[in-house]
Amino acid sequence: MNNLIRLIDGQAHIVTGDPWQLHEADQGEPLILPLAAWRERQPVEVLEGRAMSADALLLQVDDEPQALQPFLASLPLIAIEFPSFRDGRGYSQAYLLRTRLGWRGELRAVGDVLRDQLAHMRQCGFDAFAVRADKSVEDAIKGLQGLSVLYGRSVIEPRPLFRRGRQKEESKS
Repeated sequence: MNNLIRLIDGQAHIVTGDPWQLHEADQGEPLILPLAAWRERQPVEVLEGRAMSADALLLQVDDEPQALQPFLASLPLIAIEFPSFRDGRGYSQAYLLRTRLGWRGELRAVGDVLRDQLAHMRQCGFDAFAVRADKSVEDAIKGLQGLSVLYGRSVIEPRPLFRRGRQKEESKS
């Protein structure tokens, strides 16, 4: 996958030579497949959580993250599709995967992914970003530095700003 940024130990790196291909790319394996296609290709051992899948999963906008619960231990990577930069459902899906379902593996944003979205995507739990092919990955990486103060809670900082401020005051006393 081209134009890929991955966070490694909190630092953004441009990735070259990523082997993963979206299902429509038709360029070989390993593949990132929509849920129904992923289920069809998996042996029983993977579906029962006893083996790791050779394929990654593409969570589309109408998919429920909770449907992945039985398969999380078998997945090498989850990609979340952003069909349009105006569609924010992928942010909620990522947040649910990280906070409620405990996903710790790579969570990749794919589709209409632009520089202005990256800082917010990071706060929701994404750690890899496939920037749209017609955009500069070098320019997009700057988007991860976009938020100096986060008011609400996030995957990275679960306490809202007003809770963080109060604890600092209490620790001074």
